[in-house]
Amino acid sequence: MKRYLNKGFLLMTVLLLLALTACSGNSSEKTSKTNSAKGDKVSAKLGVISYITGPGAAYGEAITNGLKLAQKEINAKGDVKIDLVTEDSAGKQEQALSAAQKLMSDDDIVGIIGPTLSTEMNVVGKEADMNGIPIMGTSTTAEGIPQIGDYVFRNSLPEALAIPTALKKAVDKYDVKKVAILYGNDDVFTKSGFDTMKKAAEDMKLDILTIETFQKGQSDYNAQLTKIKGLKPDLILCSALYNEGAVIMDQARKAGLDVPFVGGNGFNSPQVIDIAGQAADGLIVATPWFADKPDQKVQDFVKKFEAEYGKKPDQFAAQAYDALYIYAEALKNAGEADRDALRDALAKIKNFPGILGNFSFDKDGDVVMEPTVLIIKDGKFQLFE
Repeated sequence: MKRYLNKGFLLMTVLLLLALTACSGNSSEKTSKTNSAKGDKVSAKLGVISYITGPGAAYGEAITNGLKLAQKEINAKGDVKIDLVTEDSAGKQEQALSAAQKLMSDDDIVGIIGPTLSTEMNVVGKEADMNGIPIMGTSTTAEGIPQIGDYVFRNSLPEALAIPTALKKAVDKYDVKKVAILYGNDDVFTKSGFDTMKKAAEDMKLDILTIETFQKGQSDYNAQLTKIKGLKPDLILCSALYNEGAVIMDQARKAGLDVPFVGGNGFNSPQVIDIAGQAADGLIVATPWFADKPDQKVQDFVKKFEAEYGKKPDQFAAQAYDALYIYAEALKNAGEADRDALRDALAKIKNFPGILGNFSFDKDGDVVMEPTVLIIKDGKFQLFE
């Protein structure tokens, strides 16, 4: 917070110098740049860092599609005009950082959306905070993301809230006593998911039979699954991105493991069903998004998204869509396209009526909202009741 206050001190110093200059009587030097008058449209340029190419490109496609649809609607309404400048991170830390530095060097860019993965945000968020530019993750759910700094926000439901909610519902439904845990140990996001899963299982006094690991891009999980099968768990907790997660479920079912899975946020994608098919049945996740929710705002968004892109929106599209509307609301409230003013306006967002539900930021810039628990059944996500 000290760095943020120092910026305020510097701003006061600059304003004082301007006031002294104005008092010098040089009327020809009147400032030509005026503050936005009340009622004027705020025009702003936002940067986007997204996972557009590579094995997780389905995340980036959903996110950028959600942003583009929101941008089209916001600009048509006329209160705020937003331009988006998009850079590809390919899901890599170093590329995400390079993209962020490029966007931050453009003084006209007043805020950033993304990057996609928590691994990327761990480095990009620090850079954004150091440069005093607001940044909002729409899919970064690992523990500690908003705590990186004063300028770092997210509107994606953290795993620390989602996973325990899903696990508790599964434990109650299936009278679970024994679990096995499987997670990717070479990624910040999947490792954070594991930490949450382990703590939640311990808090619920569940017997953790084994903890198995894998690496990103792995294709054969039979050794881990064979061991898990022999221990006869009531449920499997798995922290993975959709690529590995779907293959794990497919191989688990082929190995005769028919127990339910509780997955982290990486499983919240239709790609799991596309890849695993019927093997995805029995996957339980907690999410702020459910496309079949009987809510007019939700159904209107689904129809518009399907008309624009020919497919139903997933959680990542919905979160990105809401994120741009949250930025638009903050810009309107700030009354100007300024990085510090935007940061302060974002921090004050409370009870914003998005398609995900009523949304607020807490004191750290983290999410305040209720998750919904879903299960894949008959090849589609359904309410888990």
